[in-house]
Amino acid sequence: MLDTHGRKYVQPIIGHTAKRMIQLGLTPNQVTWAAFIIGVTTGGFIYFDMPMIAVLVLWLSGYLDAVDGSMARMKQQSSAWGTLLDITFDRIVELSVIVGLAMRFPQAAFLLLLLTSSIVFSMTVFLTVGALSEKKGMKSFYYQAGLAERTEGFILFTIMIMVPNWLLWTTGLFLLVEIFTAMQRMLEARRLLKE
Repeated sequence: MLDTHGRKYVQPIIGHTAKRMIQLGLTPNQVTWAAFIIGVTTGGFIYFDMPMIAVLVLWLSGYLDAVDGSMARMKQQSSAWGTLLDITFDRIVELSVIVGLAMRFPQAAFLLLLLTSSIVFSMTVFLTVGALSEKKGMKSFYYQAGLAERTEGFILFTIMIMVPNWLLWTTGLFLLVEIFTAMQRMLEARRLLKE
């Protein structure tokens, strides 16, 4: 929801960074790889009890993830390969957070497994609708908005990392939000794909 409705407020900052990266001679895919490499370290920082650094690298990774798309659109270099890298790397970064939390706090492992399952469910609907829909958005596929988008996930991950005493409650909330989002997307898909 925040990505869909709030992007216009932060896009000038993202766009400025994208221009700087282009001036440095970087390609969108290079920034995608940088975002991935930075983001995938999050789980390790969680496991080794460095929550501030974990949150910092998570958000830096997310920011660069927004910058790479802006670069691709500015340079008119959006590609199916770039989209595949972007979506795949996003999920691996999220898995890094979940695995780091499960290793650091094994008492929450089962609930984190359920959270992972709900993310798979929601992303399956999201990607299938994107592949089947003839509509295209700003991205190279149809982007199905929902209650839980990447920013909401990062906010919940941040709380999970920074306030481990609330981990079970926050994970449960995240699980419910993901299930709600998946169902929201299913209902929209039913309408879209019947047209």
